[in-house]
Amino acid sequence: MKETPLHSWHIHNGAHMADFGGYHMPLWYPSGIKKEHLSVLHHAGIFDTSHMAVVLVDGQDSRDLLQECFSRDLDRCIGQNKKPISVNRCVYGVFLNEKGYVIDDAIIYQVSEQLFMIVINAGMGPTITAHLRDNMKKRNVMITDLTDQIAKIDIQGPASADILLKIMNEPKSLFANFPYFSFKGFFDNKIESSREVTLKNGTPLLLSRSGYTGEFGFEIFITPEHIEALWIDIMETGKKYQPLPCGLGARDSLRTGAVLPLSHQDIGHWPFLNTPWSFALPYDDQNRGLTKTFIGSKSLLKIKNPEWTYPFVGFNVRKVPAGKNTAVMDQNGQAIGSVLTCVTDMAIGRVDNRIVSINSPDKPEDFNPTGLSCGFVKVSKNLKPGTELTLKANSREIKVEITEDIRPHRTARKPMKEMLSIL
Repeated sequence: MKETPLHSWHIHNGAHMADFGGYHMPLWYPSGIKKEHLSVLHHAGIFDTSHMAVVLVDGQDSRDLLQECFSRDLDRCIGQNKKPISVNRCVYGVFLNEKGYVIDDAIIYQVSEQLFMIVINAGMGPTITAHLRDNMKKRNVMITDLTDQIAKIDIQGPASADILLKIMNEPKSLFANFPYFSFKGFFDNKIESSREVTLKNGTPLLLSRSGYTGEFGFEIFITPEHIEALWIDIMETGKKYQPLPCGLGARDSLRTGAVLPLSHQDIGHWPFLNTPWSFALPYDDQNRGLTKTFIGSKSLLKIKNPEWTYPFVGFNVRKVPAGKNTAVMDQNGQAIGSVLTCVTDMAIGRVDNRIVSINSPDKPEDFNPTGLSCGFVKVSKNLKPGTELTLKANSREIKVEITEDIRPHRTARKPMKEMLSIL
């Protein structure tokens, strides 16, 4: 297994480690998954995400190549008005094969007029690099796989900006105009924008207002030799905000509650169609057609026997194992699909059959959630929100209901001025 630059820190601080995507990664720390999960709702949590892969696409035809290979229409993908992607903006989407199956999901960052950065999942750098090169044709493009050459930390939670405020150069101007899914700076001194965002010691980094929790926060890309000092600085400088190191366990429960997919589990070797993430496809304003042709799009339009992926929420903390061995049963007792993900979001509960979060402004004064099971199912029927199902694994059964959302009142999209007192 590979190790991230923070591996020794994790071991010395009691992390429970396991293999994830070929990397020896922390699942949880002595504080436990529940406290780590709740830390992101209450104050801040930090995650080592250096296992993620980075690929650079540069050259005068880079945008054209990505238009062919990536699911989002880069000419109409930013905001409600669907503006083109531009420098310092990023967008989520998927890479599909010719069958319309997911190779991997990704976020694409436009660094300059011709330079784009692709962030993909652990171990997928060579795969996406090969996919892009196979489709280059005669385009003027240079593709560079930076797997294991860039380190990454995610800081997530309402205190994230307040903590970064203490370790960044010129923080007031840095945070003054910083919308959701935008970024500033770069980690390579060869790029002019790398001088725009630095730590107080002058180290350049790319700071992105994004993350995998559904809560307010940032992703930080930096060269590996600086990552441990940055991690420790965040922990010590932000001590009054009680940031907790968080492992993959809390990352999984937080992202599920935020209705975010895990690639190769919730999306994967089947058609990318009828999912909660349909926004990743370039539908026109009437949702009847696509605004561009890209690899896999023709196959998606020809699907004759579709399946549907839905979020679900349980009625208590009880879970079942995910996978094809756990059946999804409809109200007639008919098996209609399988469970893709099943976790517990510890920050939610039911009040009069309404899902409430610890961050909900209308929660009861004595609200103290024990958590609810939640996740995703893939089924052969088109179901409506509120439909009750039974998830069955051998002798274990739990009741759940299809829902459009899971953890309400998430903070990821909140205006910066509401999250940082200096603005």
